[in-house]
Amino acid sequence: MAEIRIENLHKRFTDFTAVKDSSLVLEDGKFVVLLGPSGCGKTTTLRMLAGLEYPTSGRITLAGQDVTYLRPRERDIAMVFQLFALYPHLGVRGNLEFPLRNEGVPRAEIARRVKEVAAILRIEHLLDSSVNGLAGGDRQRVALGRAIVRQPQAFLMDEPLGTLDAEFRELMCVELRKLHDRLKTTTVFVTHDQNEAMALADHIVVMNEGEILQADSPQGVYSFPACLFVARFIGRPAMNLLPAEAPVARGDSTVRVASRNIPVPTVDAPAPRVVLGVRPEHVRLRGADQGCLGGRVQHVEYFGSHWVAEVQTEAGPMKLLAGKAMRPVPDEQVGLDFDTRHLVLFDAATEKLLPSATTLTHNPGMRHG
Repeated sequence: MAEIRIENLHKRFTDFTAVKDSSLVLEDGKFVVLLGPSGCGKTTTLRMLAGLEYPTSGRITLAGQDVTYLRPRERDIAMVFQLFALYPHLGVRGNLEFPLRNEGVPRAEIARRVKEVAAILRIEHLLDSSVNGLAGGDRQRVALGRAIVRQPQAFLMDEPLGTLDAEFRELMCVELRKLHDRLKTTTVFVTHDQNEAMALADHIVVMNEGEILQADSPQGVYSFPACLFVARFIGRPAMNLLPAEAPVARGDSTVRVASRNIPVPTVDAPAPRVVLGVRPEHVRLRGADQGCLGGRVQHVEYFGSHWVAEVQTEAGPMKLLAGKAMRPVPDEQVGLDFDTRHLVLFDAATEKLLPSATTLTHNPGMRHG
């Protein structure tokens, strides 16, 4: 088992707190992505898992062993950095062999492992090459190979695709996910790119200002954001957020927005002020005198398979997705309807997700607190 636990992890640098009393269980064999904007604490958390930083307080265990203050080489982990960190004086084979030689692994076993890893990553033809002339994608494969060849209990990856161009990043996302499905090694991956997170993760941990805001499956983070920050941060375009005009009580099945009663999943807790959340793909385009809200099309963007339209409504600007055969026309007066099953409500005071008939059926995939 390579389950990773962090308990009340806290890291302070003089006058700045990078990570605030975070607790999380990373299950054995899962691909976990730490996601958030720059400065949110995700890289500091990863560095504490690796032993490159020690926490101010709190505890880290790996496979049941307390590793909080162990040095990096005393932890059975391998780390992949954004800038590859390959040894330029060693060839591809030498880079792959280096960590095993350091550990005193027998020569025959080194040769076997290098051959196996090169086959997995499809770099057999590069084994006798210099790393200096390799393309970015091949350099990344070598960096991954150097981590994999150790057969650690966990992989830690700090934005390893950040320096690659868009095409290589997409390719490496697919390759990384295939690699994980084959190796089944616990992986913690840091990124600020939500597309990477959605493509790779079994579980996503969203962080901001040193705090863990939500730890859940990609579907859970997207469909049931735990707070307004997650709702705004996840999704392109982001979730539409509309302020309601009246309080809600337990058992209510409508909220009042722009003097209209909007059907919503049955509310399970009262709140004096609420915000209605709806993803653009759950907004339906109607005729001018139809729908639960009206508005005027302000702007339209074409994305090949669909259109994204911005509509100015009585409740504020909203974005929606329309099929490519249903092009919205700028300045056109339209009506909008919502898919009630996919609406969520937030308490405006706490900015937290408000429990409802749909959120109560969702079972988060990770434990944190």
